[in-house]
Parts: sequence; C-alpha cells; structure tokens
Amino acid sequence: MRDPQLPCLPKPQRLVRWVRSERGATLVETGIAVMLLLILLFGIVAFGHALYTYHFVSHAAREATRWASVRGATCVGLAGGCPAAASDVQTYVKNVSGLGLNPAQITVNTTWLPSPSADVLCPYTVSPGSYPENSPGCVVQVQVVYSYNFILPLLPTSSFNLQSTSQMVISQ
Repeated sequence: MRDPQLPCLPKPQRLVRWVRSERGATLVETGIAVMLLLILLFGIVAFGHALYTYHFVSHAAREATRWASVRGATCVGLAGGCPAAASDVQTYVKNVSGLGLNPAQITVNTTWLPSPSADVLCPYTVSPGSYPENSPGCVVQVQVVYSYNFILPLLPTSSFNLQSTSQMVISQ
C-alpha cells in the first residue's frame, strides 16, 4: 500500500515520454513566425508610406517647374507671381503639396539656367546683362527637398531627405 501523503509518481516509461514530448513547441514556433511576419508587414507599410511621400515630392517639383516655366520674364496677364521669382515658386510648392506633405519640412531651391541645347536660344546666355535670367528659351530648375521621418518606431528614428529635381524650358 502506498502512503496517501506522497504524490503519485508516473511509471518510468511515462516520465521519459513526458520529458521528451514537444508539447508547447508549436506555440513557441507560431509566436516567432507571427512576430517575424508582423515585422515584415509593418516594414512593407513603412516603406510604402515613404514611397507615397516621395510621389508627392516629385509631383510638387514637376508642378512648380511647369508653373515657373509659364511665368518667365515676358509673362503678362497671369495671376500670382508674374514673372515668377524664387520666393513665388517656394510659396507655390508649399500650397500645391496639399495633404501629402508637411509644408514646414519642405525646402525649395529654384535656379534659372542657360539653355542646354543649341537649338533653343536663351538670350541671357548671349548677353547676360541685357536680359533677365528667366527669359523665354532659358531653363528653370526646381529642386524640392522634404525631411521625412518613418512612421514606425522599429525603423530609423532620424529623418532623411527625399528630393526631386525637375527642369523645363521657359515658354513665356
């Protein structure tokens, strides 16, 4: 007879089988797999958001270049910034960025360049003092730089710059 105060011990074969069993291992493996899957999923979402933001930066640069190209030195009758100055282009970019970008994190650099092609005549290149640098035939270049921060805490916390440059020949 056994003593009722002692716990019931399993037979040696059952004890060995119980120690070697893998009960609970599936739960641990599933937890690790789900954690890796979620990190991958959130990484895809974060980089998708960065690409979405870059799209807005690129769009703002193209639109500002187009806007400045029709507001050259001979521009008449267009509302707002005729002829366009660098400050007008910067204001336009901050207004056109809309819901996609934070205007406080946007930097705009506008430069007027001589024509890259011999087919298009830029009068400023021929006689620099006689004509304004934004004369028709010259090139306007707009660079938009946006300071971007990732939206997830697992990714780098420091901001980095998304930038896009666009240029177009001035038509007016």
